Amino acid sequence: MAYPAETDSARRSGKSPDLAIKALAVVGAGAIVLHGSRLFLKLFGPTIPYKMENPPRGPLDSKEFLEFLSIITGATYRRGTRIDVLKNGDEFYPAELDAIQHAQRSVDLEFYSFLEGEVSRQFLDALTGRARAGVEVRMVVDAMGSFGTHDSYFDELRAAGGRMKWYHPLRWDTWPYANNRTHRKLLVTDGVTGFIGGAGVADQWNTAGPWGPAWRDTVLRLEGRAVAGLVAVFAENWLECSGEILSGSAQFPFRSVPGEATCLVIDSAPEGGATQARILFQTLIDCAKRSICITTAYFLPDRSARKALIRAIRERNVSVRIVTAGPGSDHPSIAKLSQAMALELLKAGADVYEYQPGMIHAKLMTVDEMWSVAGSTNFDHRSFALNDEVNLAVLDRDLAARLNRDFTGDAARSVRLTIEKLRQRSLSMRMVDRMGWLVSREE
Repeated sequence: MAYPAETDSARRSGKSPDLAIKALAVVGAGAIVLHGSRLFLKLFGPTIPYKMENPPRGPLDSKEFLEFLSIITGATYRRGTRIDVLKNGDEFYPAELDAIQHAQRSVDLEFYSFLEGEVSRQFLDALTGRARAGVEVRMVVDAMGSFGTHDSYFDELRAAGGRMKWYHPLRWDTWPYANNRTHRKLLVTDGVTGFIGGAGVADQWNTAGPWGPAWRDTVLRLEGRAVAGLVAVFAENWLECSGEILSGSAQFPFRSVPGEATCLVIDSAPEGGATQARILFQTLIDCAKRSICITTAYFLPDRSARKALIRAIRERNVSVRIVTAGPGSDHPSIAKLSQAMALELLKAGADVYEYQPGMIHAKLMTVDEMWSVAGSTNFDHRSFALNDEVNLAVLDRDLAARLNRDFTGDAARSVRLTIEKLRQRSLSMRMVDRMGWLVSREE
């Protein structure tokens, strides 16, 4: 029933309350259609046809190439960094918890997945303890990636003085950004020690469970100048979530340490249709001269990436090898689509392996036994075009050799795909091959 004031106002304006309600409904429906159209275009609309007409011809370890990569990705290259490879949860979780427990000034962390369970409880206990000791604790957690985690889960941390913010929580004023997630996984303590890789904070990376064996993943621990790049990435999302510009001596006491690695921290966000992560991967693939090794949870390369890999094989005789998820994938449908994407590369001469023991979640690439890329970016459209991501590109032969040894070990625990095997798939799966126009959008 309309209130008298509303009825009088409606009569004076010549409009009935029902018409006003209908007008509001039309506006709301129009907003939903508009947002739906934007989402549809992001997922299935035209994408940038990445290509490089004149790739640098010099050696990939030259100063000229380093400066070129720095300019086109917008990342400052830094030396004076020591890097350790931490393989699987039984290595990287204890290292991350130890760094938090020994922090004296600040702890910054940002994760797509921070899921309730034993591992996250250990993290929260450590963070709460440092907050009580006066350490500045700030954390950003993606609202969609951690959808099942309750806000009250962080109450004790907040009560101790720690600060936690959701990235793009699902509210009336954030729905236009619902498809933009922070997929980043990073941790920085005291501005001098950093961690970057593919793993979130959840039990599936640490123990066996309904998801199968503990997930295979890799995290890099950094000490030195490159940590400044991770702080800059965190500061971007912290500002967006809290309105605060990160500042203070607790955040910025960077220092060099003995180490030969030259690093670029690639900050990637979907502004303007292109992302720095996509530029990074395309450039290194187009410039490779000898070898490309890719480890990815979801291998769904877009058309430009497939063409670049095929050109590398056919025109420059580059060895291309890929390890991706197999029967243990947490998204079996994506694993099947990945097979459809792999067929074209197999015909060109690539080697593609499906990991068998369980889910492989690592996001790694090495090029020419000298460049390594590690971070949060999957080899798919969502990571390349829709998510906030972060990657570390490193020029260091020792690191590339270590990651290549891990790649060889993972490949040995995988099944190599063959053209014959893929051609023997069921009719329904072969129909997926005919849907390339769709797959190439949602990749």
